[in-house]
Amino acid sequence: MPDITTIRAAFPSLSTPQVFFDNAGGSQTLGTVISSVTSHYTTSNVQLGASYPASQRATAGYTAAFDSAARYLNCPSSRIVFGPSSTQLLRNLSHALLPFEPGDEVVVSLADHESNISPWIDLVARQSLVVRWHRPSSPASDAGDITSLFTARTRLVAVTHASNILGTVNPIRRIADAAHAVGALLAVDGVAYAPYGPIDVRELGADFYVFSWYKVFGPHIATLYVSDAVFPRVRSLGHYFHPTDTLDGKLGLAAASYELLQAVPPVVDYLGAPDGEMRRWMAVQHLEVTAPLLVYLAANEKRYTVHGKPEAGPDRTPVVSFSVKGWSSKAVVEAIGEVSDFGLKWGHFYCPRLVGDILGLLGEGHDGVVRVSLTHYNTVEEVESFIKVLDSVVSSRDSV
Repeated sequence: MPDITTIRAAFPSLSTPQVFFDNAGGSQTLGTVISSVTSHYTTSNVQLGASYPASQRATAGYTAAFDSAARYLNCPSSRIVFGPSSTQLLRNLSHALLPFEPGDEVVVSLADHESNISPWIDLVARQSLVVRWHRPSSPASDAGDITSLFTARTRLVAVTHASNILGTVNPIRRIADAAHAVGALLAVDGVAYAPYGPIDVRELGADFYVFSWYKVFGPHIATLYVSDAVFPRVRSLGHYFHPTDTLDGKLGLAAASYELLQAVPPVVDYLGAPDGEMRRWMAVQHLEVTAPLLVYLAANEKRYTVHGKPEAGPDRTPVVSFSVKGWSSKAVVEAIGEVSDFGLKWGHFYCPRLVGDILGLLGEGHDGVVRVSLTHYNTVEEVESFIKVLDSVVSSRDSV
């Protein structure tokens, strides 16, 4: 069974004084990933597909990345594509989908990251479709009630697997079944979920699923999956002579850097099997580091407002967003930074519709939320130390 000392030793950056509490913005990178990128540059930094040894090594690394990512998602390697970001991949997908009929409906959620909203709003405008907005019944609720918006004209539903603000994990399988029942496709943004749990796209029932490896301890690259059933409805954006029997052939566009792509297998090897020891250990660690912070914030509700479910659990990731009464979020984060090595951020985190329209925390003196995003290499001791710093910072103004 893994232990925290061994886990932390796998990440070179954790030997520095900085304490990383902004992991939802990008995790720290495994040493094996860093070594893999270095090895590529020193032994196989050439074009693919040639017969000489360096090119053969580069080609093998490219192929291994697809095989590893497909194993990670439980899908064929021919149904995934790599790209520079999830945002870019979703935008490309929105331009590659064969047209719907005018008047057909697209359902999107105000609670989502903008990368899974704006491509579809643009699609609506281009194809004279109708957009139906999902607004969560409360900030602490999941997106299960999005199904109430589905009609016989619903053709596409976009939803996040987990909120990068609220930490809420959504019931994707239930949403997928309801979408398919009315003939709709489901596009899932898995970026904020991928660091915290295994992904089985077949079990989830997603037609499209996207996530970024740099949120999952790997290189700054992303992967998009398209199901077998929907693959024929995705047209090629590539050169006319490229084969179109794979998603990479249709949407690859030479956008995935070889040195980053070939560094994906070390991430999959590190995480292990979906039901393996590492995954089980991570699930426990996520709960242990999240619970103390949520307990502290809930016990001081006159000072703090937690945005999302107030208790740690399997339906919540270790992403904790909150506001401090009488403080701007920027002031809280900067005050913490002045007296400690904790690294965290404030703002809307590319969710201005959620933070502004639903939480009411943008404009008129508001500047978003304070977000503490933890992961498995964080420790309970770090969280307890952070609580002391936060309490001291906020108390300093109380005593003035």
